[in-house]
Formats: sequence, C-alpha cells, structure tokens
Amino acid sequence: MWMNEWETKCAFNLAETCVSSLRIEELLRLSGLNRDDLSALLPLKMTYGDIKGSDRLRSAISKLYTNQDIDNILITHGTIGANMLVHKTLVEPRDTVISVVPTYQQHYSIPESIGADIQILKLKEAHGWLPDLRALRDISKDGAKLIALTNPNNPTGALISDEMLSEIAEIAREAGAWLLCDEVYRGTNQEGSGLGKSIADIYEKGISTAGMSKAFSLAGLRLGWITAPKEFIEDVMIHRDYDTISVGLIDDHFAALALENHDRLLDRSKRITRDNLATLEAWINKETRLTWIKPKAGTTALVKYDLPMLSYDFCTALLKKTGVMFTPGSALGMEGYVRVGYANSPKILRDGLVRVSEFLASH
Repeated sequence: MWMNEWETKCAFNLAETCVSSLRIEELLRLSGLNRDDLSALLPLKMTYGDIKGSDRLRSAISKLYTNQDIDNILITHGTIGANMLVHKTLVEPRDTVISVVPTYQQHYSIPESIGADIQILKLKEAHGWLPDLRALRDISKDGAKLIALTNPNNPTGALISDEMLSEIAEIAREAGAWLLCDEVYRGTNQEGSGLGKSIADIYEKGISTAGMSKAFSLAGLRLGWITAPKEFIEDVMIHRDYDTISVGLIDDHFAALALENHDRLLDRSKRITRDNLATLEAWINKETRLTWIKPKAGTTALVKYDLPMLSYDFCTALLKKTGVMFTPGSALGMEGYVRVGYANSPKILRDGLVRVSEFLASH
C-alpha cells in the first residue's frame, strides 16, 4: 500500500526492489538480437497457449537449477501468484505454518486466512538477520505442514548459505514439513557467480518460487514459476484452474528469450547491484545517524536510523521535502528502520542519497 501510494509521485525511487528495469530493445540486444527480430511475434496466434507454460520457457527455467526438468516447473502470474498457489494447495485449517519474518506478508497472512496456526520466527539483527536454527528446531519439534522463508531476504539483504539451507532442510525433514523458499532475488549474491543453490535442489520436499521481476529486471512481464516435485506440481494445477488459465503468450515469449540468455541478464544485475551497494556503503559510513548490516545479496538494505520520528513519519517527511522515497520499517513490522532499495539506476541512487544527507543534516 505504501508503494502504491507514493512510487508514481517521487523523484528518486529508493524504495524500488527490482534491478533497474530493462527496455525491450535492451533485452533484444542482450540476447544478440535487434528490433527486426520482433517479427517473431507476428505469427503468434493469441490463444491461451500452453497451460503450464511453453516447453521452451520451462526448459529455460530448468537450466537455473541442478536437478529439475520441465515437469518440475509450473508458470504463474509472477512470484506473487506462485506463492499464493503454494499456500492454497498445501495449507488447511489447523495446520502449523512457520513463517520466517520479516518477509512478504503472503507468507503468513494467506495461511492465517485459511485458518492455519501461524508460528513466527523473527530474524534478529544480533544474528546477522539469519534464522536462529535452535529456535526453528524448537518451534517445529511437534511437527509442521510448512516452513516459509525468503532467500535472499527482503528487506534485510541477508543470505542463507548453502550449508545453512541444508541444515534448515534437515529441520524440515525432522518435522515432516514442506519447505517453501521464495527465491525471487536468487542470482544477486554479492560474491561469486551470484547464483546460490535452490531449496528445490537441496530438499526432497523443497519448493522454490521465483520470477522475472527482481534479478531479471522484467517485472512488466508479470511472470513467475514454481519449481517443486512433480506430484506437488500436479496438485497445484488443480487449484490453479480456479484462478489462472495461462500466462500471456507474449509474456511467455519474452521470458523464454530472457532466460535463454540468463547469464547475460544476471551479469548486468551483478554489475548494478555490486557497484550500487558500494556506493550505498560509502554513504552510510559517513552518516553518523545510520547503522546497518551490509547486505550479502538482493536489492534492499534494512537501515536503522537515530531520529525521534516514527518510520512512517520519517519517510513521508523525507519524500515531501526531497522527493526521495524509502520504505518505512513499520510497513514490514520493523519500526525504527527504513528499507533502502539500491538497485535502481546509479544516478538515481547517487542523487537521491545527496538529498537524504541534506535532510538528515536539517534534523
């Protein structure tokens, strides 16, 4: 609701969570094509297309994983649609669902609306915004239907290592739980290739959700997917019939084109996120009223501020005075913090931070 209210009214969007969005001509160029290749769209007949998503697209997605093929993949309306379908398929009244927060509100509000018993595991700054595995084991000791987490995390930018993911999978196994990992930021790690392991490749009851919006800079396609065991995908298809027929053929076409060249798109995203995070780090180091734990992945940072203002008031005053948009921590259940999106264009980030410094100096 905060984003909907303000993001079209700000001059410097530092609440944005997608890596700087691509234009179609940029996507074509990264794919080794040009505008002449748009003619490939002309023969498309505007039917519903393949209900699960085209074989071409699902094959391209499968290359992002180690042990998945097209039968393990189902195309959805964005990652938001993928998450909704997972919860609707798995969760029944009185089921125990463990949600690791802060996270997208879907991962606790949807199962709560179904009548599940929601158990919250809150990430703590003292633990580097990483899950306390002892606490997770304790709240899951009597069993659970589902454990839901986001990795890399929004808003903190924390990254669960491959080793810790394996430990979490073992806890889920002991609890008999499915493990849903919202991996929409996968591919943005600050070190190495940028692409860590997926829970779908680690755990036999692991469910990965992801999409084209964040790391792939194509939110306008409104396309996501679920990667999971084939039997679970078939169960999801039953629920999907009630709210989804298929994604658009044009969305499918461009998503397939992008993911067939995913290495080039992710290289672009790594350059933007790594350079911009260095800019943000240098700025925070100069601002004595701000502290943080530097993100290890993703596109957002959770920054603590030392001002006698609630986060909503802080962000509203900042926006009205400077045109810079942050997200108040209160929108994420994290009062006393703001979420800073650092993956917009470098110029927007630099120019926006200058204005925030002026605002802080005036207070």
